[in-house]
Amino acid sequence: MGNDEKGAWRQLWNTFFGKTWPMWAAGILLALLNVCLFLVKSPWGGSGTYINWGENIYSGLKLFGLSGIKPVLSHTYGLLGLLTLLGAFAGALLGREFALRIPPPGEMFKGLLGGILMALGATLGIGCTIGGFLSGWAALSGGAIILALGFVIGTYIALRYLLWEMENLPRMSTGKSYTWLAAKAGGGVWQPILGVMLTVFLLVLFGRRFQNDNVLAMFAIIGLLIGIILQRSRFCIVRAFREPFMTGESEAPLGVMVALAVGIFGFTVIKYMGVGTSTPGAARVLAMTWVYPHFWLRALIGGTIFGLGMTVAGGCAIGTIWRAGEGQVKLWFSALGFMLFAPISKKFIVPGFAHILPEWAQQKMFLPDWFGYWGAMLLFFVLIVLWYVFVKWNERTGRFSAV
Repeated sequence: MGNDEKGAWRQLWNTFFGKTWPMWAAGILLALLNVCLFLVKSPWGGSGTYINWGENIYSGLKLFGLSGIKPVLSHTYGLLGLLTLLGAFAGALLGREFALRIPPPGEMFKGLLGGILMALGATLGIGCTIGGFLSGWAALSGGAIILALGFVIGTYIALRYLLWEMENLPRMSTGKSYTWLAAKAGGGVWQPILGVMLTVFLLVLFGRRFQNDNVLAMFAIIGLLIGIILQRSRFCIVRAFREPFMTGESEAPLGVMVALAVGIFGFTVIKYMGVGTSTPGAARVLAMTWVYPHFWLRALIGGTIFGLGMTVAGGCAIGTIWRAGEGQVKLWFSALGFMLFAPISKKFIVPGFAHILPEWAQQKMFLPDWFGYWGAMLLFFVLIVLWYVFVKWNERTGRFSAV
């Protein structure tokens, strides 16, 4: 191979793995993959991963009477989350960005606490930033709008607390931190080599394992791609809600807006056309996919608690997974708190909570029933435009920055 060819291959490699991908481009790719998941079986979700992981742990320990739980590799969302984690690990290796980053004990405690709060919020509000918000808006769910409002409220409260903590409890987040296995400048060749080997191994392994189950095979492949995209772009929904109140930067909100816009259009086409259905009853079931009974108070309460948790932890349900995959130990504790508390909340807290709330506070709200498909889609696009106008104005003026 000549020098010119080697240079061309090196340039191609550096394009994908030598720098961070634009977040808006990642938003498009992630939304398209979400549409693919919907076509295969059901849309992208994050909290279902932790519930399945936690239920498998408790089932194995014979705790809480949990039995008959689908193993991770047989559960679509348990598998999707696992491959997202491994995909993020592979992406970090390919970009020479993997390192075990061990923060001070106070930060690890906040990761654990944040994970517990996210588990509580996701199960009470029926949704996280992915399933409840990114996929919920695409599904034209009215409850998803209220859930997002809860995220904003929770994020703002958590930021106020973190600022107070910095002034009054500075030792909470200070102390010695450690970084192991990081690639040194000009070195770390072992990381991309291992990344390529891992990616090929995962594709071959799960391709063979699920050769007779197309749904699980597609969820595995798409999960791997999602993990790589998330890590290479650092796509972050927490930042989309947090940055307007901190730095005022608009990159993360814009990336999420693009993902929402593409997802809304793709989901609307699928639902409106009744893709894969042959009877009116089946078409209605398809239309109500990802429309949960949480409008409006249930979504607001759950979203607020989840917003608190994701801001304290520094990652939402899916952000925790990809950050854990690149070696951020704080997010390992966040994932641990989420998966250990989510089954407990689902089994022991949610039933009483749902019983206490009046029926009008936890209804299914499918906006096309009120405004038609195109009216509902227009409503969501108007909300996205208003969000865009706000973040760009705030970026310019800094009016709401630094809380």
